[in-house]
Formats: sequence, C-alpha cells, structure tokens
Amino acid sequence: MKKQKSFGDYKVDGANWITLATGEYYPDILPQACDLYEPIIVLFGELLKTSESSERLFRQVMEQSDGWTRIQLARVFRKYVSPSTPVEMLKRKSKSEELIKEFGKGFRPIQEVQKAYNTRPKRDEALCALLWEYKDRGKKGYDLTERFFDLIRTRFSGVKITGPERAGQDILMKDVFSNYPNPNRPVDFVIQDGKEVLAIGLARYDSDRGGSQEDDRTGQYHTAVNEILGYAHKHHLKTKVILLNDGPGLLLGSMWNDYSKLENSHAGEVLVVTLRMIPERLTLTWLKNKKVKK
Repeated sequence: MKKQKSFGDYKVDGANWITLATGEYYPDILPQACDLYEPIIVLFGELLKTSESSERLFRQVMEQSDGWTRIQLARVFRKYVSPSTPVEMLKRKSKSEELIKEFGKGFRPIQEVQKAYNTRPKRDEALCALLWEYKDRGKKGYDLTERFFDLIRTRFSGVKITGPERAGQDILMKDVFSNYPNPNRPVDFVIQDGKEVLAIGLARYDSDRGGSQEDDRTGQYHTAVNEILGYAHKHHLKTKVILLNDGPGLLLGSMWNDYSKLENSHAGEVLVVTLRMIPERLTLTWLKNKKVKK
C-alpha cells in the first residue's frame, strides 16, 4: 500500500501546490477608490478646521457614531497626524483618552496638519489608494475558506462543515465542547459526522510572511494544536486538526518547514493542506480513523 505523502514531501515543487488569489490592478481601482473615500477625506478636513489641537481632532474622529466612517477617519488621522500609533488602537473608541495619553506627545501639531492637508486635493488619489488596500484585507482569506467549504461539501456528502465561510465570527470552542478548558479559543471551521466532531480547523491565506511573523503564526498554531489534541486524548475522541494554509507566503522563509514539523509531531492527527492538496490528502478514511494516544 502506497504511503501517503506528508506536507513536507510537497516542498520540492511547492509552487505547484499553492493557489494564488486574484487581485486588482493599479491604477484601474482609482475611480472606485476615490468615489468611496473622497467623502471621508472631505469630512476629515471639516473636522480639522474646527479643531484647536490634534488631540481635539482625534476626539472628534472618535465621536463619529457610524463605525465604518470612524475607522476610515482614524486611518486618515494616522497618516496625517500619528503614523506611529497602532492601527488596532485607533479602532477602539473606548480607549481614545488612553491613546491620547500614550501617544499624544507624538501627534503632529494641528497647524502642520492643516498645512499638509491643504497641499492635497480633496480627491486625493494617493490616499484613496492606501485606504482601498485596507478594504480588501481579509478577502483572500474569505475566498480560501469559501472554496474549502465547497470542496468539503462536494467530496464528503455524509459530513457537515460549519463556520464562517466568508466574513463572520469565529467558532468558539465552548460551542463545540461545553466543557472545553479554554472556552474562548477561536477556530475557523468544524467538521462533524452527526454529533461526532471529526476535525477542528484553522485557515489562513499568506500573501507574504517572514521573520517574527513566521514565528508568531507557527507558535500560535503549536499552542492551539496541542490544546485541542490534549482535550481529544483526555476524552478519548477521534477529533483531529486541519491546518488549511495557502498562498505564496508558504514559499518564503521557514514557513513550509515549520508546518511540516508541526504535522509530523502529531502524525495522523494533524493535516496541513493547501486547496490543491485536498483531493490527494484529505480523505474520509483519515477523518474517521480513530487514533487516540495512551
């Protein structure tokens, strides 16, 4: 019987096993980008005129009731006033005073912000293009999971897959196992046969990856895998882990080797796959095979 190839065995021609997501061309996106973001830039200018300080400008941005508008204004604020401020902190309305206290000393003076703003057109193509990049972040990951769900449903009619196919809240492990020790552990999908949980899955599309980002990603995966399988062993479950990863980032740095080691360290219980590997590697036999460590 032919031995199934491991994830590491595919590295020799890895470029043939990854799926490239489609993108959008520059400058084709500029008309749409400017139509979408010009009102944001104009609103930022109006708030700028009525602010006596950059701190006041930030407070006015955070006071916007519409969430999407507030986040876009915060991104413009970061570009004009405080490029060192973490993007995620700018999104947290409740933390605005804390952010001012922490980063306010580095805010560009309001007069300089006004001067810089006045040098740019309201339909600022450069800024609109930057904001457009934020809009599609996550889209490649959404495309990946949607296609994966389609593959599972087509190939395995007897099993059920649940989770956010595109945008949506992750599944929390407390909703999979009521007595799970880390109840708020987020996962991307769950594959079941009736009430039996066959696999827990994590999915990521890596456009690029390197350095500390590689270590963070694989370190997080190690922790999640050990935790999930530890629970499965304790309760004598056949539950396995699927790591769905795709994209050119897999070919950079040590990523492929790191995933290979992770799969090999839990032989038979962890499967690392790209979309193209699924017909060859992800089988119903593997999903339903009970392999519980003593």
